Amino acid sequence: MAEKQYDWAAIARNPKFVELHRKKTAFLVGWWLFSTAYYFLLPIGAAFAPGLFKVKLIGVINFGYIFALSQFFVSWGIAMYYARVANKDFDRLTRELVDELK
Repeated sequence: MAEKQYDWAAIARNPKFVELHRKKTAFLVGWWLFSTAYYFLLPIGAAFAPGLFKVKLIGVINFGYIFALSQFFVSWGIAMYYARVANKDFDRLTRELVDELK
């Protein structure tokens, strides 16, 4: 049985695909910039503001440890937010595009 051949150039020009690609790219680039900046705040902050990173918050645990640990929670939060947006918006746009192509 032969597989259905798709005109990928036509799909790339489809307004629904263009909208999906634009929205997904804007979302991903924006959150990538935020997460990269947040990631580099740890070594930059430790180098240029060591006094801040030495401030004790809970017993022997200082701000530097808390900030480093917060990077895991920020990553998980971004991943959960992406999953919610993808399920709500990106999947809807993809279904519309696929239904149009059938």
